[in-house]
Amino acid sequence: MHALLTQELSALLGLLLGRGVGRRTIRRVVAETWKRGGTTVEAAARLRADYGVQIARSTEVAVELAAVERLGLSVVRIGDAHYPEPLASIPDAPVALFVRGSVSALVGPLNVAIVGSRRGSPSGREFARVLAADLGRAGMGIVSGLAIGVDGAAHRGALEVSATTVAIVGGGHCRVYPASHRGLAAEIVAAGGALATEYPPSSTPLPGNFPERNRIISGLAAGVVVVEASVKSGSLITARMGLEQGREVMAVPGSVFDGTHGGCHRLIKQGAALIESAQDVLFAFGLEPILIARRDRPKDPSHDRVLGALSHRAATLHHIVASLAMPAQEVLSALVMLELDGFVESVRGGYIRRPYSSGDS
Repeated sequence: MHALLTQELSALLGLLLGRGVGRRTIRRVVAETWKRGGTTVEAAARLRADYGVQIARSTEVAVELAAVERLGLSVVRIGDAHYPEPLASIPDAPVALFVRGSVSALVGPLNVAIVGSRRGSPSGREFARVLAADLGRAGMGIVSGLAIGVDGAAHRGALEVSATTVAIVGGGHCRVYPASHRGLAAEIVAAGGALATEYPPSSTPLPGNFPERNRIISGLAAGVVVVEASVKSGSLITARMGLEQGREVMAVPGSVFDGTHGGCHRLIKQGAALIESAQDVLFAFGLEPILIARRDRPKDPSHDRVLGALSHRAATLHHIVASLAMPAQEVLSALVMLELDGFVESVRGGYIRRPYSSGDS
């Protein structure tokens, strides 16, 4: 690593790990200094003198430098050629991104953010997966937050069709959160996508980091689709930030009875585009719709009858049998075949009908 580059990165890490003033102030002063051609070392001197910033000790910085090297991270600073222009234009843009994977994934031709509840229902997760897959087939990149629930389903949908997907995490690369999605993170990187964060590698994924990182999710995208969110969901923060950044905000409607779509309904009342398929997202962007191939219905009449009794809300075997007045063994056999053919999915609580997808046959 070039000596000057090492010195600049060390100064940046020292500030990002510093104490005594808020991170927003640090970002503002660093960005202002870089914009006028100054160095990070100069920004550090100003922050010490004017704001009393306590820069991290050299031993702490050395740990982070070693992690950057060990993990093969790219450090993309605002103003660099590879820094995404849409992100650079937002208020309080991150001064640098620590990126694992393909830096070019951050600047796809058109990125769409798909976000939603960590407690997403089976149907919500399935819709996110299908939506991401269909948008991926249309050439769009998918941005989300790697969280359990809707976010993870969106990343997986993109991966299924070899579309580019970017995960913005709320901690450092040494502590990818949630731990259960570290395998998914590795898949994203291996498939040519990227895992990115503004936090130094060893940073703990603190609760306050996640609302802050949401501005990056919306900032990288041309629009934000909220798939499933209650009125208190953190996904609404991403939607609000998207509005403030001038992004297209879209929401998926759902049942009024369970409360898990209350936030989406509020967004739609406030003018968000109502989304039922990838076609609606394309229409919101003023793009030509793509042909979504609707799969044939089951050829077996009894299978078709069982499929007709299912919706996108989980139904137990007992409920299906009772509603159809069919023998339980016949219903179970039909469900097995319908699942193998991609018409239904078994979930906790029973079975759901899968949404139509251009990838299903």
